Amino acid sequence: MNEINVVPYIDVMLVLLIIFMITAPMISPGQIELPEIGKSLTPPVAPLEIMIETNGRLKLLDRSKTARVMTIDRGQLAAAIKQIQEQNNDQPVVIAADKNVRYEEVMLVMDILQQHQVKKVGLLARPK
Repeated sequence: MNEINVVPYIDVMLVLLIIFMITAPMISPGQIELPEIGKSLTPPVAPLEIMIETNGRLKLLDRSKTARVMTIDRGQLAAAIKQIQEQNNDQPVVIAADKNVRYEEVMLVMDILQQHQVKKVGLLARPK
């Protein structure tokens, strides 16, 4: 016998088609809440920037208030960031390291931030 009997497969496919046709209208799609006209969206807050120099020295720059750069050590880093973020919880933190800085230095700064539950941490890079 060199033929394949496809009739049972067609029966199964028709049953599945009927099941999907019945259940598809019952599934409700997710709803999207669109913004209303006239509602102003708050602009994003400029991030805190932690600069790591080639010699391992840390500098902190708060672009939302001033362009003043503060030299800071690792012990004071988390406290300074927490103090600034108390005023604005949504302010992200960005790490900008010199390209010649060892990866270990960047990981140490990220570890300090993670230990002190600093949220929204990112890495700053220059596009090509």
